[in-house]
Amino acid sequence: MFKLSRLTYLIIFFLLHVAFSGAAQTVTVLDKTTWQPLAGVTVAALREGKGIYTDENGKADLAVLGASTDSVRFSFVGYQQRSVSLAWLKAQQYQVGLAQRSQSIEEVVVTAGKFTQQRQLVPQQVTVLKAKEIGFMSQPTTADLLQQTGEVLVQKSQLGGGSPVVRGFEANKVLLVVDGVRMNNAIYRGGHLQNVITLDNSMLERVEIVQGPGSVIYGSDALGGVLHFRTLQPQLADSSHRSNFRAGAYARYGTAASEKTVHAQFNYGRRKWGLLTGFTRTDLGDLRQGENRPAKYGELGIRNYYAARIGNRDTMLLNEDSAVQRPTGYTQYDLLQKVLFKASDNLSHGLNLQYSTSSDIPRYDRLTETGSNGKLKHAQWYYGPQERLLAAYTLTHTDTTTLYDAARVVLAYQQLEESRHNRGFGSNSLAHRTEDVDVYSLSADFSKQLAQHRLSYGLEAIYNNVQSAAFAENMVTGVRRAISTRYPDGGSSMQSAAAFVTNSWQARPSLVLTQGLRYSWVGLNARFRDKQFFPFLQDAVRQRNGALTGSVGAVLLPGHNWRLAVLGASGFRAPSVDDLGKVFDSSPGNVIVPNPELAPEYTYTLELSVSKSFLDRVHLEATGYYTWYRDALVVRPFALNGQETVLYDGQPSQVMAHVNAGSAFLYGYNASLAADLSNALALTSTLNYTYGRVKEATGDVPLDHIPPLYGKTSLTLQLKKLRAELYALYNGPKHLSDYSASGEDNLQYATPSGMPGWHTFNLRTAYQLSPHLQLQAALENITDRYYRVFASGISAPGRNFVLTLRAKI
Repeated sequence: MFKLSRLTYLIIFFLLHVAFSGAAQTVTVLDKTTWQPLAGVTVAALREGKGIYTDENGKADLAVLGASTDSVRFSFVGYQQRSVSLAWLKAQQYQVGLAQRSQSIEEVVVTAGKFTQQRQLVPQQVTVLKAKEIGFMSQPTTADLLQQTGEVLVQKSQLGGGSPVVRGFEANKVLLVVDGVRMNNAIYRGGHLQNVITLDNSMLERVEIVQGPGSVIYGSDALGGVLHFRTLQPQLADSSHRSNFRAGAYARYGTAASEKTVHAQFNYGRRKWGLLTGFTRTDLGDLRQGENRPAKYGELGIRNYYAARIGNRDTMLLNEDSAVQRPTGYTQYDLLQKVLFKASDNLSHGLNLQYSTSSDIPRYDRLTETGSNGKLKHAQWYYGPQERLLAAYTLTHTDTTTLYDAARVVLAYQQLEESRHNRGFGSNSLAHRTEDVDVYSLSADFSKQLAQHRLSYGLEAIYNNVQSAAFAENMVTGVRRAISTRYPDGGSSMQSAAAFVTNSWQARPSLVLTQGLRYSWVGLNARFRDKQFFPFLQDAVRQRNGALTGSVGAVLLPGHNWRLAVLGASGFRAPSVDDLGKVFDSSPGNVIVPNPELAPEYTYTLELSVSKSFLDRVHLEATGYYTWYRDALVVRPFALNGQETVLYDGQPSQVMAHVNAGSAFLYGYNASLAADLSNALALTSTLNYTYGRVKEATGDVPLDHIPPLYGKTSLTLQLKKLRAELYALYNGPKHLSDYSASGEDNLQYATPSGMPGWHTFNLRTAYQLSPHLQLQAALENITDRYYRVFASGISAPGRNFVLTLRAKI
């Protein structure tokens, strides 16, 4: 009996010892600042080199590496490599935190070729923002998010707006893509757009900014670049769990515009299917501008009076605080619903529903305009609720077949509504103009590996239908009357079809050659039914255009952490309904009319990139480019039936029209530095310069939308559970001589000498209070500097204190 008890004791002791030893050898790898587990981290013994990976909980069993292991190395894409001893791990209770890299050349991108590619093997200049970085920036709109990167300039005419500028191209010359579906439609204009704010940055998984022509992959409009927004995907349960439930929420308050934002999202996944739901409400009040005013701004932006209607009469009321830009506030709602069904390991079906709407959005720049008598020109000028609906079905199949290894088919429908409402000061007539756009699209993309060649090819078809309505309402009597529509009152349509093929050839281990070719066909029909307001217009406009675009590139990795890339690419944009069928006032006293003789515009770009990494900690990169612009669509004075001036909305207006300029050119550069000064401190900086001119008989004249020199420099600190970033955003001056005469640069909203240069200092922090709770605090524009971004009709926010509380389970 005694022997049995002793044996039992020994067995129990042995089992407990093994269990304790095993537990002690289990390491947990976490993100250093958020203290959240990292899955897929490589854990390797320093001597033997044997490696294992952390599971979804960030855990790995060190016993697998062998009893002789005394030190291990942790490696993960996008994070700094770290080596520690087992003795150190034991003292830290087998928890280790990894700090993010300031630069990751191993990053995988999709936009450049529609299927995943390692960024360093792509000849284009690509910037990637991940969900973690997006959350840390904590911006109210996606337009503000882009501005914070230092890689994109964002113009604003009102608080509820934001028009990205990439390499001197803006609006319908920059392609917006969400989850593989192009957002650009038939009424995307050449001026300034605010459509990007209808994308909820709270639900973005990543943003890829591809600079330079993207027409081979995406067709028309991708002249300056492609902004590809990828939303979060439903997360399924793994083999060890029956379900996967996750939830997150945050609340944010910002002082500059009294911002109040709330967001919630829920994920429920089984092994075969999953659901993801997200909702965001953003409420913004009137925006306060900076009060530290450099003398060179003069009286620009000071808001002394605003319009109000009292007793059926318009009145100019004194603004109690001239630094408050009144009215600018609005509210926006965003909803996302996704369904994922994974039929097998290599076949999945996805349903993607997105809806965005807003309250009325005041068009602030127009509301500040005054006449020669000093009175406000407009009593009301606002955009109606901007609605965007996306419904998309995606089929994804990965298998080794004769035709492809990976295939993706996307069938999508988009419904958009936007409207404009304006009334002159002292007038009782409020004009309403509404546009409804329905977009149907189908794309099929395929990828195939053949020896050292990776082929990608695809087909795409898109149909746009545009309906435009307008009327004027008497504010006193309620009587309505017909007025001119913004687009053809008989309706208009635009359709396109395209096919493309690209090849990435690993010619040598250090050399990758890329080639691409695309043919695009675009048709347009516009019908002018009622000639009451514009009798000079044709009954109909019909266009058929085709374009062949191509690209050739090479990436050389000669060793010693050098990278050289060269790319030649052409771009193409066909005239849209907005170009051919619109009559509107681009600025007071100027009216743009249709020009049926418009032809497509083309670009030809050559760019060269050079980068070098030092000691796996410092990364330098520079990209230079030159773009030849042929048949560029620019706004110029125009004669309409021999008349250079017409009466538009009761005001004599200079006739303007889009025309194909003989030629234009742009050139510029981007330079960047990313340095991990230590495991806790990183320095990053980026600088962008663009120069553009239109060649005319009288000499070169400025091309519109060309931004001044701009960039960002930041210093980031990463400590346990804490991340902090001190950064500066800056713009050089835009001199009067560099403004375009077209009116698109909005000189009327600048100083008499142009737009002065500016810089702001900013600080943001995030502290992980617990595994489920994070507190963020930011102080933007610390010095409360007054400034305006080039071409903007609204001044930038002054000092802004932002507080965000995030929760997740």
